Amino acid sequence: MSNVGAVEKVIENFEKDQNKNLKYLLSKRYSWMNKFIKDSDLGLEVGAGAGLSKKFILNKNLKISDFSEHQHLDFKNIDAQKTHFNENSFDYIIASNMVHHIPYPIKFFNETHRILKKGGRLIIQEAYCSLVLQMVIILMRHEGFDFTVNPWSKKEPVTEENNVWMGNAAVPNLIFDDVKFFEKNIGNLYKIEHEKIYECFVFLNSGGVHSTTFYVPLNTLFLKILDKCDNFLTKLFPKVFATGRQIVLKKV
Repeated sequence: MSNVGAVEKVIENFEKDQNKNLKYLLSKRYSWMNKFIKDSDLGLEVGAGAGLSKKFILNKNLKISDFSEHQHLDFKNIDAQKTHFNENSFDYIIASNMVHHIPYPIKFFNETHRILKKGGRLIIQEAYCSLVLQMVIILMRHEGFDFTVNPWSKKEPVTEENNVWMGNAAVPNLIFDDVKFFEKNIGNLYKIEHEKIYECFVFLNSGGVHSTTFYVPLNTLFLKILDKCDNFLTKLFPKVFATGRQIVLKKV
């Protein structure tokens, strides 16, 4: 495994690499968001990392930010738990595989609610901590999963506070699996507008984004066949196979 945290290297590899598997995966992870975004909307991505969202999001008013100083960012050193943006600034906010890296998710939800316009959307692509993903995490030894943490706590972090690359893949499950618990904690801030649990072998055979792993190169036809297999397996046995989750929250 390599390139973890090496954002410039990730951008360089994406630009020159002919890995159709990875580009298919990223297209799946971002393209679905377009139907929740209008052409005139002003958007922000938090925790953008390499900023690959701009390759797939059609809206031209998307600004990318991260808790870093990389030159490709529109906004640098942005802590998604406490930004410097004014209230009611954005029509939508994208958070792609970054919520499970946030030490205090409740602070993140409060802050995104503050800077979103009324009726604005928080568009989330996240991990789904199935048995398959748990095995991958154990083998990769990059992140972790802990179902005993409290994602609504303002005092106890759910992951390491001083390591932005460390994450707790169980957090999205703890936040979104129990709808009544979600509504009890932040139902006054957001309503769930869209949710889909999906993704397995398209992810496992992608070669990785921030980590380089073995993969079998496939053409578009076989990637689509693999995708259909994923849809079948994750619909029948999500807790076993699913590795991804789509969520759209609408500001109340």
